[in-house]
Amino acid sequence: MESVGTETSLAGLVPGRCWRLTADIDGHARSSGPGLATQARRGRALQLLVQREGNRVRARLLEDGYPCWLEISDLLERAVPALPRRPHPLGSSRISARLPAVLAFAEKARHQPNHYLWGGTLGPDYDCSGFVQSAFASEGIWIPRDAYQQERFCQPVAVRPGVFALLRPGDLIFFGRPQRCTHVGLYLGAGRYLHSSGREHGRDGLGVDQLSPEADHPVSRHYRRELRGAGRVVRSHDGTTLP
Repeated sequence: MESVGTETSLAGLVPGRCWRLTADIDGHARSSGPGLATQARRGRALQLLVQREGNRVRARLLEDGYPCWLEISDLLERAVPALPRRPHPLGSSRISARLPAVLAFAEKARHQPNHYLWGGTLGPDYDCSGFVQSAFASEGIWIPRDAYQQERFCQPVAVRPGVFALLRPGDLIFFGRPQRCTHVGLYLGAGRYLHSSGREHGRDGLGVDQLSPEADHPVSRHYRRELRGAGRVVRSHDGTTLP
């Protein structure tokens, strides 16, 4: 996305205008308060959605269509106005060729000191879907931000505890309740998956667990009870809308 010579001040906060990040930034869930929704890395693009509300402005991250609130001071210090982004979606064959590098990114992240962070997307501290999205984005493959969106976005693959022959490394494993997907992991092979899980039922960070009923670790047992299904990334997000 090419930068343009437009005013980087309060007067430049015009709905519909596109910006490019020159530094990492936090995205918040609401117009006020501490809740982190996501994080965006330097180089990403965004579009302003509405005028300012208090000290924040609502924006949409253009690679995945994700909406969030940004601190106005952060935006003015860490972004510049830019021309609209031109998406370059990838097909299944190009995605498959990049999966070994996606898995290598995930394995490297696992060996760095980390803790679970709700909204964490930049690392070393991640939430579950932020970790999965970042692993794919490291190879230019954009998928939605949240676990339930990722479940809708993927091509379904059949799975149940102890039965995972159809899965391939790089597939996504989805967990939650019947009403909604609330957790996601990255399949490694042989029934193993890597995920960022919290403190109450998880490992407070990145760790490997098992789909096999023979694995009796309490974290593996907990998530097996909440297994919803699996999916394969066969396309990349076009950045226009949420799935």
